[in-house]
Amino acid sequence: MVDENNKVFIMTQPYQKLSHWANPANKLFRYQVGFTCPPQDYDAAPSDFLRMSPRSVGVHGWMLHLPEYRHRLDQRRDHFSLLEDFVHCMANNGVDACGQVGSNWVHASGLGVDGIRDFCNRMTDTYQTPFHMAGYAMVEALRDMNVEKVALNAAYHHPSWWQGTVSFLIEAGFDVLWAGNFHDQGWFTTQEEVNDCIWCFDGDLAEKSFAYVAEQAPDADAYLINGMCNFRSGEDGLAERPLHLAPALEAMLGKPVVGHDIALYWRLYKTLGIAPVTPQGQLLSSLTTME
Repeated sequence: MVDENNKVFIMTQPYQKLSHWANPANKLFRYQVGFTCPPQDYDAAPSDFLRMSPRSVGVHGWMLHLPEYRHRLDQRRDHFSLLEDFVHCMANNGVDACGQVGSNWVHASGLGVDGIRDFCNRMTDTYQTPFHMAGYAMVEALRDMNVEKVALNAAYHHPSWWQGTVSFLIEAGFDVLWAGNFHDQGWFTTQEEVNDCIWCFDGDLAEKSFAYVAEQAPDADAYLINGMCNFRSGEDGLAERPLHLAPALEAMLGKPVVGHDIALYWRLYKTLGIAPVTPQGQLLSSLTTME
């Protein structure tokens, strides 16, 4: 637990989730999901997840609050305890599963693959509420698909960000054949130009960048994309994430396409025992409902 000064302290009594949440009649929705995202990010995960879910699903978002946040990895490491605050609050309010959006938190933590697994398990056990992190959900999804060789479309991520993702994947046992961001791929002349796009890019860059990655690593079992990249490819130029583009990209590449958004949603659905009600890419389409 943390106090208002972000200092860790020990609970004097074991946490007990309010018993009335065990009765479905006391909940707004049969399946209640909580999402959190990095500070200063207006995240699409709650909207995306809700739009493809059964009507029995409800979603609530929590935007982590660090007024001086500058998207640095050391800030994520130093404020890692905010994630426990998030899970605790969501558990108090009857959430059935929690999802942490963003791929960098797992490697920024310094805990390693097994340490992140243990952290997620501890949050789940302590607050009687399953907790999943996007970076570790990617590992779980690839293992479930029996994938061994991958290539990473690092999209807009700074080199220190995507190199951390590569190290995390290698530690988890995957063979990373190639990795690089939009600057490395030659679509922008500097990383600063990538940054100026504020994580939202022209729609045709999705296919162009994945075609480039596939050329570099034709033997990959699956093609990955970092973070929650946005492409102006929807109706009226609406920003869309890898979730929306996976079916078309998979048809083009002949291989699975897995983003950290897709992997996190897959892990949450798997926990809840339900599946999307709209057509999706290979990973999400592998789910079956237990309703």
